[in-house]
Amino acid sequence: MVPRVWSLMRFLLKGSVAGVAVYLVYDQELLGPSEKTQAVLQKAEEVVPPAVYGFSQYVCDQTGLKVPQLPAPPKFNFHLRDSWNSGIMTVMSALSVAPSKACEYSKEGWQYLKERIK
Repeated sequence: MVPRVWSLMRFLLKGSVAGVAVYLVYDQELLGPSEKTQAVLQKAEEVVPPAVYGFSQYVCDQTGLKVPQLPAPPKFNFHLRDSWNSGIMTVMSALSVAPSKACEYSKEGWQYLKERIK
């Protein structure tokens, strides 16, 4: 009984995390225009490190543990917008031709089987 409850709890927790992630992506319009996506990523770079540091300090104060200071994340001169857009275009292109390719491949498969059976 206990393993079933734990597996159900794990499933619900993972589903909740996935649901929150999808909601945040939709709410922050991350799949919208590139400028908005870049602005949200810039905002996250400014907000997340202090929040993580504050949380680690809280945990240290509550538990008495000493967490070493993490080094600053490296700065990259890399435009995420360009690679993100090309990745999205590639995926959407593949998804748009998938039904016709599946039909084409199934016809080729049937032809191959018909030739082999004769």
